[in-house]
Amino acid sequence: MKVSMKGIVKSFGANDVLRQVDFSVEGGEICALLGENGAGKSTLMNILGGVLQADRGQIELDGRPVSFHSPAQSLDAGIAFIHQELNLINDLPVYENMFIGRELRKKSGFIDHKEEIRQTRQLFAGLDIDIDPNARVASLDASYKQIVEIARALLMKASIIIMDEPTTSLTDPEIERVFDMLRTLKKQNVGVVFISHKLREVMEICDTYVVLRDGVVVAGGPVQETSIPRISHDMVGHDVRTEPLEQTADIGPEVLRLEDLTLEPYYRRINLAVHAGEVLGVTGLLGDGRSEVFRTVFGDMNKYQGRILIEGKPVQVKSTRQVLNMGIAYLPRNRKENAIIKDMDILDNGSIVTLERITRCGLIDRKKQLNNFDRQRKDLQIKMGKPTDMISSLSGGNQQKVVLAKWLMSDPKLLILDNPTQGVDVGAKEEIYDIILQLAKRGVAVVVLSNEAQEIIRVCGRALVMYHGNICAEVSGETMNEANMMRLATGG
Repeated sequence: MKVSMKGIVKSFGANDVLRQVDFSVEGGEICALLGENGAGKSTLMNILGGVLQADRGQIELDGRPVSFHSPAQSLDAGIAFIHQELNLINDLPVYENMFIGRELRKKSGFIDHKEEIRQTRQLFAGLDIDIDPNARVASLDASYKQIVEIARALLMKASIIIMDEPTTSLTDPEIERVFDMLRTLKKQNVGVVFISHKLREVMEICDTYVVLRDGVVVAGGPVQETSIPRISHDMVGHDVRTEPLEQTADIGPEVLRLEDLTLEPYYRRINLAVHAGEVLGVTGLLGDGRSEVFRTVFGDMNKYQGRILIEGKPVQVKSTRQVLNMGIAYLPRNRKENAIIKDMDILDNGSIVTLERITRCGLIDRKKQLNNFDRQRKDLQIKMGKPTDMISSLSGGNQQKVVLAKWLMSDPKLLILDNPTQGVDVGAKEEIYDIILQLAKRGVAVVVLSNEAQEIIRVCGRALVMYHGNICAEVSGETMNEANMMRLATGG
């Protein structure tokens, strides 16, 4: 199958999101759809997926004009959309997830579980997938959940699969597992639209690419004829810096010290110190325990052994409210699950941490709330409409800035950022890096938790590498390079 989108135009009010966009993908091709947050990628794919309708333009399947007025119509035509938030039910077995909404039934009307299991097993065998159809989805790691979603799309006879940020939460081995699956799809003449901000992955797995900027196609062609710096330039409209950013902050007194901090089975004997004006990196592989260490510091996991000292004073951490009042803020990983409240507007999301400070007799001082948030909006250059718009109306990068604003309004002495640029584009990354360095310059101690070595190198003065719940090394200067950090993170 070949899908062609021609002259697609879409506006929301006065905002022209897509302007005469042409895009195509065919069976056996993996095409990267790239662009900054807000460039129009999701809108274009939502039109192809039947979620939205174009104002003007045409969709063609193998040269035949078609129109989709619902996701079901798009799926019936052979186009499946796998969203970043996987649409699986953890408490059900794999085979039931495969047939949700299209259950196979016996003549009696009861669900034919045996036939569902048989068809699931047959499909998995054809794709060389080693998953037990009876396993609970909750027992699968993130990559196998992605694979179940892909297999379900194939069970629905999809010829084109749209994948939105499929590797955001995956470890390197898990990513390779999904890539093996994509290579299998290519051999079976299935086309894939691969939406990602991870340009190295694009260069590895994709055949072609298309770059959107401000709703217009600005570049495209075979991946082998371009490069990461070229694509980065096309996405943002200027060259993107790759060198380590200059650390100009003066290092001040100690803000946090951990002494033999232990919480089995997550981590053990953690010793570290962070100073005012310092940007400390903590890296490794997913599951190394770094998130759990700093969730403990923030009062989320408080059954620990060892000592936590804040500004030189031993503290028995019991709650997040306690440490927040001591000047510690924590931006968690996985923005959509742990950081934003989807049913609230931008203003409330951006100020919820400090509402107590502007509440009198149970009433929120809305003027003060708006003024406080507006200062952060300007400082962080958040691109948004009205403060009363829903947080979900923003691009990923701007959602992340709202979450950052929420914690900065607490005026922290120590800011812990867990995977701070997850799911944001190269331009938004640079803006967040600049914000981190400005905070350090103002005397805030910043801890950056990331499994992206280049991120640690660019923004941190020194870094701790974790392996299986232990700090195995400290790196800085010449030793803070990607090859050395990967060697240490894998037990070398």
